[in-house]
Amino acid sequence: MKWCIAVLRGLVSSLLLLSVSSLSVAHADNTIRVGVLKYGTVNWELKSMQHHALDEANGFTLEIVPFAGGDATRIALLGGEVDVIVSDWLWVSRQRAEGRDLTFVPYSSSVGSIMVPGDSQLQDLGDLKGQRVGVAGGPLDKSWLLLQGMARQDHGIDLNAENDIVFGAPPLLAEKARDGELDAVLNYWHYCARLEADGFRRLVSAEEAANALGSTGPVSAIGYVFSDAWAAENLASAFVKASRETKQIMNDSDGEWQRLADNGDIKDGPAALRVLRDRFREGIPARSHEEEVHDAGVIYGVLGELGGKKLIGDSSRMVEGTYWNGAPL
Repeated sequence: MKWCIAVLRGLVSSLLLLSVSSLSVAHADNTIRVGVLKYGTVNWELKSMQHHALDEANGFTLEIVPFAGGDATRIALLGGEVDVIVSDWLWVSRQRAEGRDLTFVPYSSSVGSIMVPGDSQLQDLGDLKGQRVGVAGGPLDKSWLLLQGMARQDHGIDLNAENDIVFGAPPLLAEKARDGELDAVLNYWHYCARLEADGFRRLVSAEEAANALGSTGPVSAIGYVFSDAWAAENLASAFVKASRETKQIMNDSDGEWQRLADNGDIKDGPAALRVLRDRFREGIPARSHEEEVHDAGVIYGVLGELGGKKLIGDSSRMVEGTYWNGAPL
């Protein structure tokens, strides 16, 4: 009997150890949760990453977590509901200034442009004086501030004061431009691409404005954002590597773009798809970490002068660590 009890105790102990071991494996979760706008363009890259199993190849499982708006993604990141979101380095710097350990990896340098109809008489930024101009993103939109700065510097005009400015949602402003209710419209890059496919042309881009105000090259407008703590303990390097590998496919393969369209991930027609593809490729970051950080610092100073504390908060300089240096760019 004693022998039986001893054997039973040994069996129970072994089962407990096996259960604990199994739980340890189950909790060794390599899932990376990325919070994105439900219909945002970042989904294209993430869906492509999943299709080509580049998450699995790099040792993690990608989970795309959709949200209705940018503020919701930021709240989710700060609350620990997701590991990664897409935002801009200006917001990251402000968060670091307030004591949060967020950091930024460039995703795209594609930026907004002022678009005009193909037959418009407007030829440069100076011609906008007295025009009805639509602006997406609101009065503190970075592209709008940079274009105002360029207009003052190069043409001596105050775009905000000397024009009829209409602020609104990007799709609404795009439609107003198509209907001829606006003389020009500043919109996000993908809406500009769609307007371009409809015969509009770029009058001037925010990148040109940034270069006119001191940048030496394209500065990434948005990037993947996560915490230093998560990067130290998790799979940030693997995620960044998978992102680069996915971008390489999207840069090299026209068929990948057609596949995304055929699957309904991109809902535009052939003409818009081609322009979206080309503008996306133009925005793939290719500069060194040092170049990005330097020029982002320059633009930060310019935006601080143009937008004030409402835009940048209390820090007069971009906070150190805003750009993640855990992997070479």
